[in-house]
Amino acid sequence: MQQPVKARRKRATPSAEEKAEAGEGRLFVEALSRGFRVLEAFSQAPRPMSLAEIASISGIDKSGVQRIVHTLVQIGYLDRQQDGVALGRKLLDRSFDYLRSNPIIQQSVPVLADLRRTIQERVDLSLFDDITMHYVVRMQSKRDTLYAHLVGRRVPTFCSSGGRSVLSHLPDDEVMDILLRSDRRRLTPRTTIEIDQILARIEEVRTSGYSLAIEEILVGEVAVAAAVLDRDARPIGAIHVAGSLAEWEPDDFVARAGPLVTAAAAGLRQF
Repeated sequence: MQQPVKARRKRATPSAEEKAEAGEGRLFVEALSRGFRVLEAFSQAPRPMSLAEIASISGIDKSGVQRIVHTLVQIGYLDRQQDGVALGRKLLDRSFDYLRSNPIIQQSVPVLADLRRTIQERVDLSLFDDITMHYVVRMQSKRDTLYAHLVGRRVPTFCSSGGRSVLSHLPDDEVMDILLRSDRRRLTPRTTIEIDQILARIEEVRTSGYSLAIEEILVGEVAVAAAVLDRDARPIGAIHVAGSLAEWEPDDFVARAGPLVTAAAAGLRQF
């Protein structure tokens, strides 16, 4: 008697039409994409992982993950450790290449350093990336913890001081599109998530020129930001200044930081 064939779970292969809709097409290199999916899996678990864990997060079968991991270990982008596979230090080389090749980052450092010396608080530069702001320069204060203030961290555009300063320079339809696509969950009890309230905050920025966020990203933090614009007056990022509510009253912090951060951001409008 013929035994029934056991069904195997198989990841569906996208059709040519589906690939075209996804912006892939015949030039798309699937193997390269799978390699980056393995690297991106570590964003979900910032620690050494087993092949099974990587396969589960990336959606690639274990055999495929094994080959990709072996290749990435050989060229230095992953590192085999006693308790699993970890990201390799060679990734830092590519981060360094990006940071030194981006003109706004190069030209912002003296401006940010001067602002940091003047206000004696943390100063950041973030770049606008649709529904998130991506920190690329961070000049820390004496209070800062490491993880929350690493270069490369992303925060939501809708609730960060830098994000709302950027949104204030976009047309209303673009603002609404970003808000509707954002995952508007609370990061702290004071995170503003209602669209009507976010829009009201954006209107305030359009009047004052800078954005204020009190404990919306981190408890105990007050932050003021102003958007950095390109030559066409499109927002490309923001300069932030952040302080501690243990040392500042919000009104005093705004009075001190608002004019400074606005002037610093205006000084970078040349790209």
